[in-house]
Formats: sequence, structure tokens, C-alpha cells
Amino acid sequence: MQIQVSELIVRYMEKLGIDTIFGMPGAHILPVYDSLYDSPIRSVLAKHEQGAAFMACGYSRASGRIGACITTAGPGATNLVTGIANAYADKQPVLVITGETPTYVFGKGGLQESSGEGGSIDQSALFDSITRYSRVIERTDYLANVLNQASRILLSENAGPVLLSLPYNVQKEMVDPAILDQVYFGNGARQNKAVAANAPVQQPQQIQQFADLITASSQPVIISGYGCIRSGAQDAIARLSEKFNIPVCSSLKGKGSIDESSPLSLGSLGVTSSGYAYDYIVNRADLIVVLGASFNERTSYLWNESLLADKQVIQVDINEEHLNKVFQADLCLHADIRQTIDAVLDNINGAAVDRKQLDDIGEYKNRIELRASEKGEAIFQAEFSLVKAFFEKMNGRFPEGISVFDDNIIFAQNLLEVSGNYRFYPNAGISSLGHAIPAAIGAQFAERTTMFAIIGDGGFQMCCMELMTAVNYNIPLSVILFNNSSMGLIRKNQIQSYNNRFIDCDFTNPDYGKLAESFGINHVRIQSEDELDPMFSNTDFHHAINLIEIVIDKNAFPNYSSRR
Repeated sequence: MQIQVSELIVRYMEKLGIDTIFGMPGAHILPVYDSLYDSPIRSVLAKHEQGAAFMACGYSRASGRIGACITTAGPGATNLVTGIANAYADKQPVLVITGETPTYVFGKGGLQESSGEGGSIDQSALFDSITRYSRVIERTDYLANVLNQASRILLSENAGPVLLSLPYNVQKEMVDPAILDQVYFGNGARQNKAVAANAPVQQPQQIQQFADLITASSQPVIISGYGCIRSGAQDAIARLSEKFNIPVCSSLKGKGSIDESSPLSLGSLGVTSSGYAYDYIVNRADLIVVLGASFNERTSYLWNESLLADKQVIQVDINEEHLNKVFQADLCLHADIRQTIDAVLDNINGAAVDRKQLDDIGEYKNRIELRASEKGEAIFQAEFSLVKAFFEKMNGRFPEGISVFDDNIIFAQNLLEVSGNYRFYPNAGISSLGHAIPAAIGAQFAERTTMFAIIGDGGFQMCCMELMTAVNYNIPLSVILFNNSSMGLIRKNQIQSYNNRFIDCDFTNPDYGKLAESFGINHVRIQSEDELDPMFSNTDFHHAINLIEIVIDKNAFPNYSSRR
């Protein structure tokens, strides 16, 4: 018995393990929506297609599974671009389904046509550079090949977004469901931290060299990146660190790859960080072990050559493109991080190990902070006492665990202690403002947790209507809104580099209390430290939707230079 292509696509998604899809319907994609009606896949109506893309990203990022979003042709698809670009930069497996005008009107100027014919928008060209695979499916005779290619990418170690665009008439064609028997689905739905399954095999001589370099060094430092989290290597890094007494710092995306309450944690490394890790690496370390960090602009302090100068470097990464990309390592391993560390520890198992002698890291960080404060160089001056007090009260307050999606970055990067069951998802990718709220909502559909979205007032106004998506689906979420009536980074740069020539950085905010009331959610406005304890005591972070507004000075800026 044959079925419509629209139903085949839904069955395809089911076999990929997709259980939730975010989007907005339109006439050209309604056959697929109609097929979703009888499917166990849950369809979530966003308020904007960009929000749907960010939700799919958040779902995938929090779960490790395939995220999915669906829109109509033309503007439905084009509105996805920023969110899909974010997924591409983050290598998130996101399946994008879009509609298209019927093939028989291609080139005739059909409403919302994006076939590229007759001067219409060329959707394929638009998405080619931000997807791993993009195809307008104009016929059914090669449908199996297209779906097979798509699933292999979505289920691969080096995943990324895939876009399938279905013309309206093709969605309604009849096909044999046995087409799916020709499609690769691996061993079922993609599972989190499964990337090591087909990882390159480490060579014994490389493992021996790794162990020898660690043993011979006097003050090694580990830099852990996002690859450590993708690999599920947190426990392995902790064992390596503790066995040799090696301090660990993380990239922004790698924050949480070591328990930041550990006495060996140096915190975050990067241009927007406190500087503890930078100082230790530059002035003390003789060996740098780079695990799953791409050494981008932020982590490398704008590719500052002095950071790794005169030091030996070990680099391990599952993504071969990152090896020796911005520096030359003494030892490169194209391998899974967790497997590599396990092999190194097995190599030295039973051997006498000299633990590295180093200062107490807590005292070291205190000395750096005191010195910076005395020189007026501390990243957060007194004007940020309210922000610091907020995070101090947040740290460790939720032993059952929380998840944090962060637009703002700099506050949480330095002040949120990601330990135990805390999970941190910074605004990485292409650093697109406004992602935190929809991404957090998407993550809540993957696994319900105590969820926070940290965002500035500029980014909030890009995405605030998605709070109604949370309301519509009863998704608990606490939004921490920093209100300074300004695009803070722009204003900071215009002070530092443009002689206070302010343009398009300041604005008037709405009354957030009234806005929250109109959404039917809770609102708290915090202007002093005395108001923090009552807020934490009286707010339901587990079951409610909360907008917590923290007022900060628009003329106070973290003390760092982005050189922009």
C-alpha cells in the first residue's frame, strides 16, 4: 500500500528518533503538517521561524539528539537563516523541513516561490553555505538517495544541519513506504555522547608520547573545550587532572568540562574572562594540553602568540580540521578525547607517578584578583556588586541541577560556577543575540529541568514573544534579564574606540512588569542586593515562568578590551 511523500517524510523523522519538531505552518507545507497529525512526533508552534530554529538548536544541544524545525516556502525558509547558521557553526544535527511551490509553477512567479527559477529566490544557494546538505526534492525517483545522504550526515560524528525542501505537489505524490528500507538509520536514534563510536584509533606510540610529555613536564595545564563535553570526557579529565595534580581551565563552550568547584579549576580562559588562566599559562606553564578546543578568537586572546610561546603543546580533537589550525602542536592526536585520556591513564597504570608541585590554585586566583583590583584592572569593578551577588547566591543553590542558556556570556562565564549537575550553554555558534530564550524552551522539550535563560535587554527584545510559546506549552523557564537600556557591548566599544560618539546603542525599555503581566508570567525587579534573598526564597524556579529583571548602570562596563 502506497503512502503520500508527506507521510513518508514523517515516518523518516520517526525512524531518526525525532520526537519534537518546532515551526510555523504555511500553505506550501500543510501536507507534511497533516501527516504529523497522526504521528507521535510533537509539533510545537513558535512565534517566529527564527525562534523555531533556535528551539531546534537548543533541543539538540541539550540532548545530543537530532533537532528538527519545519516552515513553509519563501519567507518561512528565509526566516530560519540565522538559527540554522548558528547550528552550522556549532555542528548541531538539525533537520530542516521546508515547503516549496509546486514544480509546475517553477519560474512562473508563484507566490513565495524560492526555486531559483525565473528570477525567484534561490533557496538552495541561500542555505548551501550554512548546511551540511541541502536539497529541493523535485522528483521521487531519487528520494531514497536524498534521505540516505541526509541521515548519514545527521547521525555522523561531524554532524550539522540538513535542509530538505519539498514542493507542494511532490509532498502529495504516492510512493512505496519500502523506500525507507534503503535509508541508513544507524542503530536507531542518535544518542548523546555517541560520537566516539567510530572515532579514529589512537596509535600506541602517540599514547606513550602523551604520557611521556605529561610525566616530564613540571607545570602542565589542561585547556578543555567543547569537544570534551561532546565526548563525555568530564570524568576522564578529572581523573587525569587529579592523578598528576594538573590545573584545568576551559574555553567558553567547554565551561563545565571540569567541576569549577574543584581546587584544580582555573576557571575560564578567554578575552572576556577574569585572567586567572591566562596569567598561569603565560607565567608558569611549560606544557599545554589542548583537549577539544578550537582556539578561536575569544579563547586565544585574539590569537595572541605569547599565550603558547616557549611551551610544549599536546592537542587532541575528534575534528581533524582543528588540529594545527592556529598553532603547531608538538603532538597531535586525531581521536576521541575520552578514549585518549583513558588510554593514557591505562598506559601509566601502576607506574610511580610524581604529582606536580604547584601553588594552591584558590590562593593563586585570590592573589591575581587582589593585584588586579589594586591596579584598577579587575574585570568587574564595584559597579557590578549586584551582579556578583546574584551569581554568588545562584552558585550551589540548586543541588538537583540547573541548565543555563546564556546570551550575555561575560557575567556567567566568570561568575557562574558550573559544578555538579549544572549545565551551561553559552551563546556560541555565530553569537546571535536573542537565542537564549527560544533555545532554552527547545531544550525543555528534550528533558525537563530547572531552566534559566540569561539575556540582556537588547537581545530580549529580539525574541521576547517566544515567552508566549513557553506559556502556550506550560514550559517552566526563568529569564534573567539585565536591564541597562543599552546595547552594552556597542556602547562599551564606542567609549573605548570611538571617543564617546554614541550612535544606535541606547533605547527606552518597556515596563517589564506590565509586559510580564500581559504574558501571564511572574515578574521581579531587582535593584539592590537586599532584594536578592527574598527573590530566591519566593520564586518558583521549578514550575513557573519568571522574568527576573536586574537593573545595572549603562555606563558600567566589564574591564576587558575586545579590540573592536
